[in-house]
Amino acid sequence: MNDEPATTESPGFAIGEDDDSIHPGDYAVEDYVTLVVFWLLALDVFVQFFSRYVLGNSIAWTEEIARYLLVSVGFLGSAMAARKGSHIAVEFFYRYLSDGVARAMSTLVDVVRILFMGVMTWITWQLAERTNSMMVSVDLPKSLLYYVVMLGFALMLVRSIQSAIGHWRTKTSELMFTDDDA
Repeated sequence: MNDEPATTESPGFAIGEDDDSIHPGDYAVEDYVTLVVFWLLALDVFVQFFSRYVLGNSIAWTEEIARYLLVSVGFLGSAMAARKGSHIAVEFFYRYLSDGVARAMSTLVDVVRILFMGVMTWITWQLAERTNSMMVSVDLPKSLLYYVVMLGFALMLVRSIQSAIGHWRTKTSELMFTDDDA
């Protein structure tokens, strides 16, 4: 008998690398954009903290920009969640209904999600087009924020359509699971 500990080493993995490792192919464009915006937010908050508590004089524009960057991270990050299928959902009914009813409900959820994302993309585009005001502390149009929100909704729409097509092809959903998964 072999007394060596069992390893779960597979081709392509380095020794000691676990399942939580980073693989560039697991990420899409919105992930990288969100990461950049997040670090801009972190830098902005650091400048705000440093100027207020170290220099004793807060820089006025940092608070407003931090607010807009946080909104941007939220909506761009939602596109990541739409791609991964990790938006919040109620899974109770999928467990206790028949497969046919669960599939019909999954299809209904996909259609409603696509319609909602489409309508919200259109509404935010209309809002951005009608907004003529400028940001308070920075000489930039406030419509920039609305365009970022629109981009987030548009990305969520695209990812929701891709997800729905995958569900319709495989006749499953990430919400549907068997009793073995419980």
